[in-house]
Amino acid sequence: MSVAATPPAVGPFYLRRRSPSTAMSMPRFRMAVRSAAVSVTPLLTKLHNDSATPLPLLRHVADAMAADMRAGLAVDGGSDLKMILSYVDSLPSGNEEGLFYALDLGGTNFRVLRVQLGGKQERVIATEFDQQLFDFIASGLAKFAQKEGNKFHLPTGTKREIGFTFSFPVKQTSIDSGILIKWTKGFSVSGTAGKDVVACLNEAMERRGLDMRVSALINDAVGTLAGARYWDDDVMVAVILGTGTNACYVERADAIPKLQGQVSSSGRTIINTEWGAFSDGLPLTEFDREMDAASINPGEQIFEKTISGMYLGEIVRRVLVKMAEADALFGESVPEKLSTPFALRTPDICAMQQDISDDLQDVGSILYNVAGVESNLSARKIVVDVCDTVVKRGGRLAGAGIVGILQKMEEDSKGLIFGKRTVVAMDGGLYENYPQYRRYLQEAVTELLGTEISKNVVIEHSKDGSGIGAALLAAANSQYA
Repeated sequence: MSVAATPPAVGPFYLRRRSPSTAMSMPRFRMAVRSAAVSVTPLLTKLHNDSATPLPLLRHVADAMAADMRAGLAVDGGSDLKMILSYVDSLPSGNEEGLFYALDLGGTNFRVLRVQLGGKQERVIATEFDQQLFDFIASGLAKFAQKEGNKFHLPTGTKREIGFTFSFPVKQTSIDSGILIKWTKGFSVSGTAGKDVVACLNEAMERRGLDMRVSALINDAVGTLAGARYWDDDVMVAVILGTGTNACYVERADAIPKLQGQVSSSGRTIINTEWGAFSDGLPLTEFDREMDAASINPGEQIFEKTISGMYLGEIVRRVLVKMAEADALFGESVPEKLSTPFALRTPDICAMQQDISDDLQDVGSILYNVAGVESNLSARKIVVDVCDTVVKRGGRLAGAGIVGILQKMEEDSKGLIFGKRTVVAMDGGLYENYPQYRRYLQEAVTELLGTEISKNVVIEHSKDGSGIGAALLAAANSQYA
């Protein structure tokens, strides 16, 4: 099995101060192709215009998101949104007891954890994590299971059960099985597309002699919703904004035509929208189109490519290369490092936007250390403007997507969403660590819903919810329950 991935663009988000004294030796330069016809100012103006997200555009995105959701619920393949049935009919109630494991495979990390649940009174008694494709997972799980301390107790005569968070598009066939549709977020693992990922994991565990079973297969958004719902019954939607992005929500079974008579025990289920594939009416620039064409999945995951952490830094880099070549933003030449795809990561542009010094020293240090760029104050101000333009578009489009989901739910429930407190659980490094992105997202939601209705919509961070949520859903769907 071979694994290929695009150079990491997010990784752990953290802000660090760099100083020129820690810079490496002077980078090698290549001569740029110059054009006297285009200057930086027109390029920046065009970027502003092409990336603009005025209220009418946001309304169109929200309406189109809701329409695509309906089309995807009507029939498989009915829209860009796959609207995948999660088969999660039973959300955690707080009564769950016992020892449960979770695997969390996302865009940046593989984590394994265990949770001891103590019912309504004690809730989550203890948790342990280990940070680390299927034989590798089974190997990590086996090592982790061997370190089980006396805080954790397995009832006699039972197997250890696992909630498996698998954050890639899967056609779910039951709560504990699903066929991998394709890899996203720059991953490509040969020989796995079209296979049942739970069966692959079970076979790998058998080869390792592990007496464990997967009782719930979910993605990170579903796990986040379940983890947040465990503590707050008003949670109805979950959104992941990290390396990649996705959203899910609680849907009434009678609003899903493609269920075709299948019965949900609770009358509702969680729908995994796979909203990264949405594309209707998005404001795209030449830089988005170039990046998309160079990606491993051109023409796909357009929403993800405009709002998620894997791509924001790369869009900024492409803009800066064009400015450097067209109007010598950084002098007479363009550093080789700046011309390297994904050299500028989203944590880098986040760090630059936090620089409030008069001379933007941190911006200069980051440009030099990461991209090999020497810059003056004027250039640094332009760079921060480019970062803000790209991030503002991403945050506001994400906010419009959230409103589209809520709007669809409101239309079907006739007042049960906007007429009461409704919580949207958020997780992912991009949302958690990028304050400007969070602010732009919230502003878009408020603009679209209006001040009064938006007071009822609580957008709440649910840190590391997907892993705990997987363990909780393993408990809620335990064969021993």
